[in-house]
Amino acid sequence: MEMTYQGLKVQYIEQGQGPLAVLFHGWGANKELFQALISTLAARYRVAAPDTPGFGQSQEPGEAWSLEDYCAFSKAFIDHVAGPEDKEVILAGHSHGGRTLIRLVGSGMLERKVQKLILIDSAGIVHEKTPEQMRRIKRYKRGKKILSLPPVKALFPHALERLQSKSGSADYRMASPVMRQSMVKVVNEDVREYLPRIEAETLLVWGDQDQDTPLADGQLMERLIPGSGLAVLAGAGHFSFLDRQYQFLAVMRSFLGIGSDAANG
Repeated sequence: MEMTYQGLKVQYIEQGQGPLAVLFHGWGANKELFQALISTLAARYRVAAPDTPGFGQSQEPGEAWSLEDYCAFSKAFIDHVAGPEDKEVILAGHSHGGRTLIRLVGSGMLERKVQKLILIDSAGIVHEKTPEQMRRIKRYKRGKKILSLPPVKALFPHALERLQSKSGSADYRMASPVMRQSMVKVVNEDVREYLPRIEAETLLVWGDQDQDTPLADGQLMERLIPGSGLAVLAGAGHFSFLDRQYQFLAVMRSFLGIGSDAANG
C-alpha cells in the first residue's frame, strides 16, 4: 500500500483485522524484516508497518531529517492508518524505530493513547566516546576540513565522498549523502529524558549479544520506564527478533494475548 508524506511516496504493509498495531523498523532496514511478526500479530490485530522514508521502497527525503522529523513522520503514519475506532494503539519499534517511539510517546506528540509499547534492541542511549573513538573523529574532521577547501575540492572532487564512505559504521558507509547527514543528527540525540514520561505498558526485548545497542541500554531503559519489563533472548544479537525468532514470537504472543492456535492459523 502507499501513502504520500511531504511529497514522498511511502510504501507500507497492512494486514489483519482488529485493534491497531503499528511497527517501525530500524536504520538501514525495511518493513519486510517484520513479516513473521506481522503474520503472528495479524491473528488478532490490524497490523501496519511502513518503510520509513529513505529506506526500503519509500522515497528518500530531499534533505537531512532530525529525530523530530522522524517522530513527525511516525505520528503522521499512525494517524493515516488509524480509523475513528482506534482510540488506542499498540506500537513496536526496533533500534532506530524504538528510539523514535521513545521520543514520540515520551514527549506527548502522539495524541492518541498507547496501550502497549514494545521496544526491540532500541537505540537512543548516547554513550561517552572512548579515547580511540575520539582520535578517529579528530582524524576524520581534519581530513574533511582539508578536502573541503575549494582548491582541493576542485582538484579531487570525489575525495571527500570517498573519505565519508570509508568512515563510520556500516550503516553510515552504505547510506547516501543525505541519509548520512540524517544519521549524524539522529545518533547524537539521547532520549533517556523521555523514558520516565512513558505511561504505556512497556516491554523491552533484547539480545544478550547485541553489540550495537548493548544489553546495558535495555537494563537502563527498564529502570527508567515506570513498570516496564525486560525479556532477554540468549545468544541473540542486535536483530534479536530474527536471531531467536521462535522465542521472540512466543514472547509477543504472551504479551499481546495471542493464542498459539490462532497464530499458527
